[in-house]
Amino acid sequence: MSPFLLFSFVIIYFLVLLGVAFYTSRNSNNETFFIGNKSSNWMLVAFGMIGTSLSGVTFISVPGTVGAAGFSYFQVVLGYFIGYFAVAYILLPLYYKLNLTSIYHYLDHRFGTNSYKTGALFFIISRTMGATLRLYLVINVMQLFILDQLGVPFMATTLIILLMILLYTFKGGVKTIVWTDTLQTFFMLLALVVCVGYILNDLDLSFGNAWNQLNELGYTHMFGTDVLDKKFFLKQIIGGAFITISMTGLDQEMMQKNISVKTLGDSQKNMISFSTIMVLVNFLFLILGGLLYLFAQSKGIDVKGDDLFPTVALQYLPPAISIIFIIGLISALFPSADGAITALTSSFCIDILGIQRNENLSETQKSTTRKMVHLTFAAIFVACVFVFKFINNKSIITILLDVAGYTYGPLLGLFAFGILTKRRLNDKLAPVICLLAPAICYALQINASSVFGNYQIGIEMLILNGAMTFGGLWLISKQTSRLLVKLV
Repeated sequence: MSPFLLFSFVIIYFLVLLGVAFYTSRNSNNETFFIGNKSSNWMLVAFGMIGTSLSGVTFISVPGTVGAAGFSYFQVVLGYFIGYFAVAYILLPLYYKLNLTSIYHYLDHRFGTNSYKTGALFFIISRTMGATLRLYLVINVMQLFILDQLGVPFMATTLIILLMILLYTFKGGVKTIVWTDTLQTFFMLLALVVCVGYILNDLDLSFGNAWNQLNELGYTHMFGTDVLDKKFFLKQIIGGAFITISMTGLDQEMMQKNISVKTLGDSQKNMISFSTIMVLVNFLFLILGGLLYLFAQSKGIDVKGDDLFPTVALQYLPPAISIIFIIGLISALFPSADGAITALTSSFCIDILGIQRNENLSETQKSTTRKMVHLTFAAIFVACVFVFKFINNKSIITILLDVAGYTYGPLLGLFAFGILTKRRLNDKLAPVICLLAPAICYALQINASSVFGNYQIGIEMLILNGAMTFGGLWLISKQTSRLLVKLV
């Protein structure tokens, strides 16, 4: 199919997003940008969060992993489901009780300024890395399959896409993203369902027959039983639960949308509804991965991993399906970056610069600062995507889980220490502990096989990192008879 025609649909889709942004950002202010004036509809937030959580990694990388790892990723998904309940019934009540705009203000309430800014900085580092990895994955697919053929260089592609995202998030912030994410999630799921349906029809298979074939080839293998292996089922399920608690419950981007809902009850309904759909959608993506390998085998296509889905969709499926795939791919791309840039802008402005509490700044000055920070993060995103273009040689989903283990661990330790204990922390030493814990974990991971007899540290790195942070915080704390303010 003509690359020019495909790119034309990308432009049309972007114009639709721009129209939504124009409509939703009318009469907007800083409160609109940061928390959507606390008026978001919980059903829209729940549906839109599916797209944010799935992103281009699930859309491209999860189907690609089936050839090498079968359905073992579903173990992690089951852990995610457990984690969402912890977020809904432990963390959300805390955030609503304190009426937070930035969730990291909890650390300021509980421990002090150093812990607060440390938590915010770890989020900023982690979300920047994670969002740009996701962004790189989708931009790279578009570059290889469309824009290289049009003679557009990778640098120009990255700049154009970031400019598109800036245009529709610059003013409306969270209020706009709640609506655009809903639209993007719809098109992403449409692409998933259409591709599954077409491949089943092309291979002349019912769902049951397809499952039997996948089972015979070993693709449906799900639960790992080797305790020493990274894919041991307990590691994957427990690790998945803590990834959700950390990457959703302790993540400003994800929680910014949840706390934009008016009441705690509606926010909890959003979380549980979203988590149930997430399990079903991830399972369908794994089914798609198996079907793609069956399709590739039947057509003699020698492609695996992250390149499999785009290769099949753009080179072997009808033009109408290719268009739907591209729209789905773009729908996976934008939530990876728009919400991240908005959340990073919010966190940096509120947590690091403290503009909300600065009474010396006018509303106009605050807006100017916010816009400058927004532009700066867009520039950082561009730089990170360029770096990944030159160094990446692994599956993106593997890199993402590794990044999460190191960067969200200190956040997990800080929040767990605050919620589970009543000890008072030496706030000045908190940043030191939060830096030491990941460094020790890295040393353990690279030496695990030799020290622990072929044991491989995988997804449980996040738990280990959080536990080490928790232990270090205990050492620099002391017991008190009562808290000055009741926080939990």
